[in-house]
Amino acid sequence: MNETMVCAVGNVATQPVYREVANGASARFRLAVTARYWDREKSTWADGHTNFFTVWTNRALATNVGASLSVGDPVIVQGRLKVRTEVREGQSWTSADIDAVAIGHDLSRGTSAFRRPHKEGDTVPAHRPEPNWEMEPGSSSEAAPPQQAAPAGVT
Repeated sequence: MNETMVCAVGNVATQPVYREVANGASARFRLAVTARYWDREKSTWADGHTNFFTVWTNRALATNVGASLSVGDPVIVQGRLKVRTEVREGQSWTSADIDAVAIGHDLSRGTSAFRRPHKEGDTVPAHRPEPNWEMEPGSSSEAAPPQQAAPAGVT
């Protein structure tokens, strides 16, 4: 398989369009990727050129994109790059598309709350207590927290 895999970091530029088609769910949106550079003359960060990609998703990824993404969200998209050239009404058009295999919010620019989708008929999972990572291996979760050592010189 000779495919060009890319990882693009940018912002959702258009509201995702979700469709149920014969092959399953499908969604697409435009991704804006803007280069940033340090302008020495002004001593500030400046925006460079913006590239736009049409991101295509299928099946479960499409369903989750439709439920999770909005215009302006910072995202990371991984997928196969496809550059297409076609003639429309006598004019040549070139488009850059990404067939996405994974999409996520860019956590360096904000927070996100992940939720697994529930399938029809599934029961809501029971609440599990947060694990205590500071416990000794093999000790019970109801054990008292470990005691702190006395400061040096105190007995």
